[in-house]
Amino acid sequence: MSYVTRRIVTGHDAKGKSIVLSEDWPVQNHPMQGTAIGADFHEIWSDPSAIPELTPGVGTEPTARPFTIMPPSGHLLRILEVYPLSRGGHRTPMHRTRTLDYVVVLEGELVLILSDSEQILQTGDVVVQRGTDHAWENRSDRIARAAFFHLDARFAPDLLARLPDPLNVLT
Repeated sequence: MSYVTRRIVTGHDAKGKSIVLSEDWPVQNHPMQGTAIGADFHEIWSDPSAIPELTPGVGTEPTARPFTIMPPSGHLLRILEVYPLSRGGHRTPMHRTRTLDYVVVLEGELVLILSDSEQILQTGDVVVQRGTDHAWENRSDRIARAAFFHLDARFAPDLLARLPDPLNVLT
């Protein structure tokens, strides 16, 4: 079912000239794929630093880390292919992450489910997800693809006072 996302990583040579360091498919050594999950998670890049350091090359493969919804710090880019209900997809559990997320629908249609409403998202739509309780579902008849940019964040004290205690967040 899965579409393979090609990743091109740039860097610099010894003279500071911009070059392509790698052009390949990122390593996907995690269990978040298939109809049991209802989606395929394609890990593209992550960095544990709040402000990544730009170096000439790349140290270790950033997708080789153990899978988490969001690493404990830094940022993460992943592409999700969400299966339609008719092809093994299902509604995700309601969940919250301690992240600021930019979600860009690349192809198809997704439903964003919030505590009080739903939004039908189509190709080109963008969601700015700010630590809210939410779920996802694909009610169409074809796979929906979306890019998820997760950025480490913190809850402001006045917001924490309004949220459930204890605050359950996915990691």
